[in-house]
Amino acid sequence: MIRVLIVDDHPVVRAGLRALVEGQEDLTVVAEADGFDSALARFEAEHPDVVLMDLSLGDAERGGAETTAALRATADPPEVLVLTTYDTEADVLRALDAGARGYLLKDAPPDELFAGIRATARGETVLAPSVAATLVRRTTGGSTITEREVEVLELLSRGLGNREIARELFVSEATVKSHLSHVYTKLGVDTRAGAVAAAIERRIIRRH
Repeated sequence: MIRVLIVDDHPVVRAGLRALVEGQEDLTVVAEADGFDSALARFEAEHPDVVLMDLSLGDAERGGAETTAALRATADPPEVLVLTTYDTEADVLRALDAGARGYLLKDAPPDELFAGIRATARGETVLAPSVAATLVRRTTGGSTITEREVEVLELLSRGLGNREIARELFVSEATVKSHLSHVYTKLGVDTRAGAVAAAIERRIIRRH
């Protein structure tokens, strides 16, 4: 029996996922959580095999990626399968860097979700097709946006100036300007607004 913890800040979503998962003979939901603190508490109490993790948990500072990283840092970490509505480069990279084993979207058919949970429990990588395509794009072509440049674009999209971006990333303003110059070249734009618009259009970052 594969023991599952569901982490999502929407009660209706949790209830729906529980009903689906528990309809499978080899899967059982041992607990639910709605955020960072409750996820760690439920994990410590139940030690599930797989954590189904939403990325948006209603906490800007401690979302799904941060919760994943905390769970993966425990002594006997669970496997984490992200289940979310977002498939931008920024979200995918943040989740995988945090230690998530897989990344599926909430519009996935139930059978794909069940197979994903089982594969994740076996330690296999599970990726939605659009997520796999995102990662492939990053390994092909000569103008890949780096992870640091993605961070700059995200902060840019929130309206931060160079000085504020530098403070957020603990770098100099000159470094920020250098990143922006590279971003402009790679995206074929010459303004901050143009860079944000192009990044959203290419699904590098989310629209805020």
